[in-house]
This record gives sequence, structure tokens and C-alpha cells, in this order.
Amino acid sequence: MNLSRTKFKNEIVAEFLMPKRKSGKVIIFCDGLPSVPFKKPLLEFFNKKGYWVFHPRYRGTWESEGKFLRTSPEKDILDVINQLPKGFKDLSNGTIHKISPKTIYIFGGSGGGPAAILASRHPSVSKVVVFAPVVNWQTPTEAITIDSLAKFIKIAFGNGYRLAKNGWDKLKTGKFYNPINHIKEIDGRKIFIIQAKDDKTILWKPVAKFAQAINCQLLLLKKGEHLSSSNFIKPYFYNRIKRFLDKS
Repeated sequence: MNLSRTKFKNEIVAEFLMPKRKSGKVIIFCDGLPSVPFKKPLLEFFNKKGYWVFHPRYRGTWESEGKFLRTSPEKDILDVINQLPKGFKDLSNGTIHKISPKTIYIFGGSGGGPAAILASRHPSVSKVVVFAPVVNWQTPTEAITIDSLAKFIKIAFGNGYRLAKNGWDKLKTGKFYNPINHIKEIDGRKIFIIQAKDDKTILWKPVAKFAQAINCQLLLLKKGEHLSSSNFIKPYFYNRIKRFLDKS
């Protein structure tokens, strides 16, 4: 199955698939930080279940225009959401698609978790599911810090991430792209967090504390290490995610 491509706001490149039958169900996938933009198995899996599926690249990453972290990445996701009913073009054939979503689900994890969680504040977002999300950029771990992340991305990903001049400094302040600062604005009923206790990249205790503060659903595993987005389609997780999505 070939993935279609489009551009939102003339800057944000996204891969997408449309369902065979008319549908108002949408899933948007938020990439981690860093990650390689390959989610074809996920898009195909959920597309076969009747969803419109979208995999956008944040501004300043991979094929998209702009500078990464010039604005908070959840705003890129919100730009995608807001354009769906206005129309977007399939770049391969020029077809214009318009969607009037009945449900919008956002899936993400790790460094993309904040984008999904913060985007949940949009009234059109129905539910959010995240694996091992960053909930506070000022919570360091032995495995990773903002400085070590910045160095690694520069060396290992090159121009895949084109950073705003002060992007990393904004993350360090704790005031930018940081869910912990928005607890009172977040409706925990929309959110399902899945986290492993042996995760050395994202520590489980701050995540559990955050989940308690927003009163969201939390699946806490004894083992699993740093859970990746590939787990969305594994039966153990998918069955639990489906029950959460189906719950009114």
C-alpha cells in the first residue's frame, strides 16, 4: 500500500491514507524526539480499521519547512486538525480532500508525548494515547539530558532536525512545550498513558504523578523499558487502547 502525501499550511509535510469507506474517524501520529519518520505499518493497520490516518513531520524536521522548536510542536498538530475540514491536497494527483471529523485521536510517545498531550486541549480532540511521554523537560535521567539529546541529534540526524537558534534553551526553561505547566488545562478523561517502571529514558514516577494530577488512565508495567510507537498495534496494547477509545 502506497502512502499519500500532503502539505498543511504550505509547510507541514504529512503522509496519509484515506479509508475505503466514508469515515469521520481520524488518527494523527506524533513523532518522538528524535525519530525516523517511518510509521507505515501503523498507518496501514489503523487505516484498515476505517480511520483516516496522518503522520505529519513537525516544522523544521525532515521534509517540512521552517525551524524546529521555533513554536511549540503541538501547534503543528493543531494546524493539521484545523485544516482537515477546509481541505488538503493529495500531492500525487491533485485531489482535494475535506474531512468533517466525528472523532480525532492523537497517538504519540516519548518526546512527541507533549505534542499529543498539549493538543488534547483542542475541543475537536476526542482521545489521546501516549507511550512513555515526557511530562516535564526539567526532570533529568541518567540516560538523557537536554544537552546530551541536542548533541546526539546534531551528530546522528544532521539536517533531519533544523533547530531554531534558541530551541534547546527554551526547553531548558521548563516554560515551553512542557505538559507539567498545563495541568489545570488538561482534561485527563481524554488521555491514556502507558509506561514501564524499568524505563531509564523516561522515569516512571514523574509520569505516574502527572497522571494522578490530571486524573487520567494509566497502565503501569513492571517491565518494557522505553516503549516505542510500534506497540500501538501489538494485541496486548491495542485491545486496551481500543477499550479506552470506545469508552464514551
